Amino acid sequence: MKRVILYPLLMLLGWWILAFFIQRSMLYPTGYVRVPARVNKPADLREIWIDTPAGKVEAWFIAGKGITAEQPGPAVLFAHGNAELIDHNLDLLGEYRKNGISVMLCEYRGYGRSAGSPSQSAITEDFIQFFDLLAAMPEVDKSRIIFHGRSLGGGAVCALSEHRKPAAIILQSTFRSVKSIAAKLLLPAFLVRDPFDNEAALTKFDGPVLIFHGTRDSAIPHSHGVALSKIARDVTFIEYQCDHNDFPPNEAIFWRDVETFLKEVEMMK
Repeated sequence: MKRVILYPLLMLLGWWILAFFIQRSMLYPTGYVRVPARVNKPADLREIWIDTPAGKVEAWFIAGKGITAEQPGPAVLFAHGNAELIDHNLDLLGEYRKNGISVMLCEYRGYGRSAGSPSQSAITEDFIQFFDLLAAMPEVDKSRIIFHGRSLGGGAVCALSEHRKPAAIILQSTFRSVKSIAAKLLLPAFLVRDPFDNEAALTKFDGPVLIFHGTRDSAIPHSHGVALSKIARDVTFIEYQCDHNDFPPNEAIFWRDVETFLKEVEMMK
């Protein structure tokens, strides 16, 4: 009888020890994310580098159409998913830009050309720097900075919102918290190194929030989006019939929904 009880306990303990050490490689699969051989950057895209204790970390910025230092406008600070780079998100520049919204694509440490290793504390520290640089740009109306995070990026911008308040938040296919996902893998909360507690962050945020989620999301279940929508105080919740990696099923409808939200909350004309 003792062996029957002991073996499962030892297996569980072994899993906890293993998961503690490999969880960051699962959350941040940097070894599988390759820098594209060629990226067609817009001619007026600005490469920005910040200094961190681990080395330099990259961001890209482009001003919205018609936006100048004399006529500043809104801006989006964007955080991508865990298996992406800023290089993979040039479409965001075009879609936001044509609506007169400037964009900063922020990289994570250890991704692409950026130095260091990713963690919640490192990402938050760097995003604070990126936000402050964005807010100081003469083309940017610092009262209209929007955070947009996809998947892991939702955790990055929610963590940032606890240090720098945005005018609005857009969350796309984002989890309640890493702890809530770890619990399904039998990993207790106290062993989660990067909790990214989006529920706690949204509880503190009183601005408008737009939440997107796919009803068939197999990576981050649809229930996470529903739960976040019930926590946010001023929320618009939109669901599409899709999985995680085929989101959105219709780009035109997705951007129409984004534009409608930003107009309703007076982030754009």
